[in-house]
Amino acid sequence: MASRGRTEIVEHFPTAHQRVVDELGRRIVGGAWAPGDALPVEDALAAGIGVSRGLLREAVKALVAKGMLHVRPRTGTRVLPPEHWNHLDRDVLRWKQAGDAAALLRDTGELRRIVEPEAARLAAERAGPDDVQALYASLAAMEAAAANPDRSGYVEADIAFHRALLDASGNRLLGSLGRAVDIALEHSFVVSTRTPGAVEASLPGHRAVVQAVESGDPAAAAAAVLAIIEAAEREIAQSPGPPGDAG
Repeated sequence: MASRGRTEIVEHFPTAHQRVVDELGRRIVGGAWAPGDALPVEDALAAGIGVSRGLLREAVKALVAKGMLHVRPRTGTRVLPPEHWNHLDRDVLRWKQAGDAAALLRDTGELRRIVEPEAARLAAERAGPDDVQALYASLAAMEAAAANPDRSGYVEADIAFHRALLDASGNRLLGSLGRAVDIALEHSFVVSTRTPGAVEASLPGHRAVVQAVESGDPAAAAAAVLAIIEAAEREIAQSPGPPGDAG
């Protein structure tokens, strides 16, 4: 399962600051330093990464803001346990995806089961014409991408559909949550859609969600979303790993 989940989302860093944040974040998530460990002294760490002390300090500040590091006079900069991390932060999600893909897939599936059926229920009660139009537009984009031989654009359209569903719930916190976890959703959808036939099989379920929302049927909307999530979990379990993966 772990190897099946390893589909890395590649990021490009326009600034040296972002590159250093990424380097340190990956090391922390990867276990280079255990919780409670102090980072190497500033001069040594900056030299090891090949950056100035000023850039290193700014990167440390960014990781403090993400809940990953704690700075104290005389005791230095120490790694905080994962329960302190902001696991909805885009960078943290990406580092977790690269470091423990199977755990991120599990966490994403559990979060979806908790959130999306209730969001669909609310959407069926609250969605206006613009919300329904956004869902149909995302569904049309999924169908168009599914017709492409290389399926290009399908995952992006699928993410847009689920964001639109959370927005249609009328709960702004749910809408923000959807945008916060897009890296996790992208990773999950990339893996699940590798299974032969998964893309085609997913389309009727998504259409059922839109129709239930449009007709104002909360129970049907919730059931349709749950069926999509359960199908994705089965597809992830059956998904072939990338070339070179074992298991």
